[in-house]
Amino acid sequence: MSTSASSGEATGAEAATLNKQAKEKEEEEKDKLPPLSPHEFRQYNRLAEHMNYFHEHFRHTWNTLWTAATTNKRPAGMSIRSFIAQGLQFISQLEVHHGIEEQHIFPILARKMPEFRQGKGNGAAELLRQHKEIHKGMDLLQAYLQECQTGEKDLDMPTLKSKMESWGGVLWKHLDQEVETLGAENMRKYWTIEEIRRIPM
Repeated sequence: MSTSASSGEATGAEAATLNKQAKEKEEEEKDKLPPLSPHEFRQYNRLAEHMNYFHEHFRHTWNTLWTAATTNKRPAGMSIRSFIAQGLQFISQLEVHHGIEEQHIFPILARKMPEFRQGKGNGAAELLRQHKEIHKGMDLLQAYLQECQTGEKDLDMPTLKSKMESWGGVLWKHLDQEVETLGAENMRKYWTIEEIRRIPM
């Protein structure tokens, strides 16, 4: 008697598990979107491509500065003055870029996308928390380069390296993650092609 009851219970539990799995599979199928045509992909991927254009510039300049800092050698033919100016220009351009995103682009995206929502402290979306971390590092680097520019300090490559390495990881993660978030497959979950066309960038 007890054997058949426990067997019945097991069968009931198995049936419930199978039922649950079937429902989950059904939900997954619903979530799957039809493949995009090449034209649709280009439309949905427009913001990612545009963003990556700027990010490539930041990656390139970071690499120039970082290579000099880690090899103790400036790029061939570049004076100390030009090198310092390039570092300060990098910070200035990144600051302007983030300002435009936070004031004009992220608020529009945040209407539908949690990845761009403002919040206090840890309540902010990850991309915005990354901005804050990056800006702490930018401030340190900027202060150092300005001191080198005015002659208060001599440019020292190991010091430059130490000013860069604390925030390099989060910068590179951010440059990749932001583009990925704006990619076609993610954007199509939230926006129509017509809506994407109206987002200024």
